[in-house]
Amino acid sequence: MMEKSLQSPNSHLDLFVRFLHGLSLESNQRLLGGLQGLTDNHPGTLQKVINNLKKMNTDYVSPDRSINIFHCLLEVKDQSVHQEVQEFLQSENRSEKRLSAIQCSALAYMLQMSEEVLEELDLSKYNTTREGRLRLIPAVRNCRKAVIRLGRYVNIPELQCAVVSSALQSSPSHLTLLDLSLNTLKDPGVKLLCAGLQSPNCRLKVLRLSCCRLSELSCDWLLSALKSNPSHLRLLDLSGNQLQDSSVKELSGFLQSPDCKLETLRLAGCSLSELSCDWLLSALKSNPSHLRLLDLSENQLKESSVKPLEDLVHSRDYQLESVRSVLDEEESEEESEEESPT
Repeated sequence: MMEKSLQSPNSHLDLFVRFLHGLSLESNQRLLGGLQGLTDNHPGTLQKVINNLKKMNTDYVSPDRSINIFHCLLEVKDQSVHQEVQEFLQSENRSEKRLSAIQCSALAYMLQMSEEVLEELDLSKYNTTREGRLRLIPAVRNCRKAVIRLGRYVNIPELQCAVVSSALQSSPSHLTLLDLSLNTLKDPGVKLLCAGLQSPNCRLKVLRLSCCRLSELSCDWLLSALKSNPSHLRLLDLSGNQLQDSSVKELSGFLQSPDCKLETLRLAGCSLSELSCDWLLSALKSNPSHLRLLDLSENQLKESSVKPLEDLVHSRDYQLESVRSVLDEEESEEESEEESPT
């Protein structure tokens, strides 16, 4: 029944499977009396149930649904996972403690339920498996900064994108920074993220999507979503994605919006064309008041394409302080620290 509940398209079996696990306790069986007929409890059966719950694989299950495994453990009065996570939270050397998948589910639940909003959730700082990191993702609903990197060019499943989207749409939404860089984002996942980005509850200030292998369709969806809700975003990093001219045109529409307050735009290594530079120049001329840094490094652009943009730096009518056409790694690291929202 546990496996059936996890495979169901919605959560309608979750409470039922918790109830079944509760029935495995003799104390609950005595309370129900004659309602359930004869029961036959074998020594070791309950421990076998507990062991099976702790080992259950949830690679293709929503991380929200995986948390129900933790609830089922509580139904059978197994407090071991809860206690282990409590000890982890109180530990000073968390990076040395390796978390199992079920411990990650419990941790995600406890972080979500905490009255204190987590300052940062960085999955790379947790010593666990890929499945464990996926199970931690629901904690984004109660944190300000989320850094979700599963490994270079590892695909983020659609189910996990749905959780991040729900965090952006929640009321209130605490997320101000979202970093999904170096993961592969496929079209269905991006479409779900866009629903969160265009939500009136979204308060995102920093969005990093560098090297996410975004398709042309995904780029268009993303920029259209940002255009519909532009007032909060201050930094957008799309570096390392092959942007087509049509996508840069959508980006220009976002920059031209009178509500756009973007201060930093990173487009390093995006294979920009001369036409793309013209779109950007036109957008900045129509809305010159906010953008301060434009990163066009690693695009192999001709000087004639970049110079009109660089000229804006010297004009008093623009806030633009830097148009970077050559990457300076030291400067980039310093700025990434400064750009993080307080």
